[in-house]
Amino acid sequence: MSGDGDHGDHDHDGGSGRRTRTDGFGGGEPAPPARGVRTPWEALPPDVRAAVESRLGSPVLVAATQPAGFSPGVAARLRLADGRRAFVKAVSAAQNPESPRLHRDEARIAGALTAAVPAPRLLAAIEADGWVALLFEDVEGRHPAQPWVPHELDLVLRTVAELARLLTPSPVAAPPVAGKDGAFRGWRTLAADHAAGTDDLAGLDPWAARQLDALAALEAGWAEGAAGDTLAHADLRADNLLITPEGRVVVVDWPWACLAAPWYDLVLLLPSVRMQGGPPPQSLFVRHPVADPGAVTSLVAAVAGFFLGNARRPAPPGLPTLRPFQAGQGRAALAWLRSRLDD
Repeated sequence: MSGDGDHGDHDHDGGSGRRTRTDGFGGGEPAPPARGVRTPWEALPPDVRAAVESRLGSPVLVAATQPAGFSPGVAARLRLADGRRAFVKAVSAAQNPESPRLHRDEARIAGALTAAVPAPRLLAAIEADGWVALLFEDVEGRHPAQPWVPHELDLVLRTVAELARLLTPSPVAAPPVAGKDGAFRGWRTLAADHAAGTDDLAGLDPWAARQLDALAALEAGWAEGAAGDTLAHADLRADNLLITPEGRVVVVDWPWACLAAPWYDLVLLLPSVRMQGGPPPQSLFVRHPVADPGAVTSLVAAVAGFFLGNARRPAPPGLPTLRPFQAGQGRAALAWLRSRLDD
């Protein structure tokens, strides 16, 4: 699940898919953009650029920075002198202290995915001058349209089901989802801070403020309910998805992957879909083939607490746009939680 090192890096030209709505699900407030502050290819140390070109076997003629996503590092499509293309993402601790570790984690996961998984192939991982650079095959595609339109959302939801099928049991060694409990403690942290007098809950949804202790208790059971042996991407959002000209969905950015229930990715995806103009999460969840209605409420509570709790914190280093995006997802997740509790 994305946190202060939140990515969304493997982005490609064709734009963000943002458009004025002429079809789709209806109106609503514009969602915060999934965009951070990128480092350009040219700002990489010369030794790092040289290492990339050496591994690719050709000089870089054009490097097009891709704007979507939150990582402060490099994220660029490369056109090489021999006519080939590749994608590079690179970061150092100077941009964000956590990001190099996440790149290493992604290299381990992406390098082990089979060709059947709809994800870009990892070409190489490079460490030089304090930078971690990952080279991927270039994918010709664009992010889903924003606001969401029905046929593209259908493609993505089918891909979520296909991922669960292909990745159960996991073909890759990955940490269990319970290891994320340190992050999914938003309501418990808020309750403790409020009791200690260090958070007055100003700006928190009034219903959530009144229910804080109950939400903290509900959240505490999320990890047991979400356990499983499926390899979950754990950060599915529009900016981590590409739709190819052939109508195939490619899933990018895998540093947060973990072992979880088959429906874990679906639960994490749906609040962002709602925030970005899609239908209410419950209406999509109940008809999805991986759904397990009896086990999901604690996870929805934890997701809402994660986003709303993090949104109250200062922006992390190099990620100035992350908090409003988390706040939007948190509001959508909280509305979903209330709908489940009211049923």
